[in-house]
Amino acid sequence: MARHLLTGSELTRADLDALLRRAEQLKVAPHSSRALDGRTVALIFEKPSTRTRLSFEAGVVELAGHPMILHRGDLQLSRGESVADTARVLSRHVAAVGVRTGPDELLKELSAVAVVPVFNMLTAGHHPCQALADLMTLRERFGGLHGLRVAYVGDGNNVARSLALLGATAGVEVVVASPPGYTLNGGADRARLVEDPAEAVRGAHAVYTDVWVSMGDEATAEQRRGDLAAYRIDDALLDRAAPGAVAMHCLPAHVGEEITAAVLYGPREAIWDQAENRRHAQKALLEWLVSG
Repeated sequence: MARHLLTGSELTRADLDALLRRAEQLKVAPHSSRALDGRTVALIFEKPSTRTRLSFEAGVVELAGHPMILHRGDLQLSRGESVADTARVLSRHVAAVGVRTGPDELLKELSAVAVVPVFNMLTAGHHPCQALADLMTLRERFGGLHGLRVAYVGDGNNVARSLALLGATAGVEVVVASPPGYTLNGGADRARLVEDPAEAVRGAHAVYTDVWVSMGDEATAEQRRGDLAAYRIDDALLDRAAPGAVAMHCLPAHVGEEITAAVLYGPREAIWDQAENRRHAQKALLEWLVSG
């Protein structure tokens, strides 16, 4: 049975601790592992990508492997070949398969048939690789994770869900503040849910947000901006958090909407470290996946 990472729930506390420690080692010595020497990793992108594409492609190369970048139009999937048959063929040629897509069902179908690891680079429901990088960044900033509190403000989306799930595994309290209609579900049992952003950030070591208008939300963009306007991270909101609190964002950012320029580019951000740490955390994940 191949190891898969579809939601992050596959990881125990011990697995997660080991992955984060390994990510820190790989950050110090980026070319120290040859876990993918002579092996190919298929990276399937059904959505545009900056951080995911850059971090996975560079990371596979640093692990001495070959990243095979594929778009849906490159595959017979676009002409009706089944997901199951695609999984069977991929399994004969590559060491692992990553997918950045919309529906979680595609990932589930692939993993049900593939005999090589399948991992989630982003779906509508989950973004576990981002959460791994987030936890790594928090460890760097605060020296550990247990007892930390992270406030997520805004739309209770896939980023919030993965942060709540993996945060709980790591011993981090996650508080999610959203207006009615945007409340986190399908993972809400791992987080504390509130409506007031000021309540959420009280005592928080990190204040986290994501875009208000994601890919696929364009038709309701103005409605979403109005509904979420009170959930912007600015200096005033960050001041309500614990002393030394940092701002976090998975990017891309829309300056003036979910976050101000003063916070995004200011002295209290950990955002650009998050973007870099995607590569290191994902390299540790790839090692774990292919090790069996």
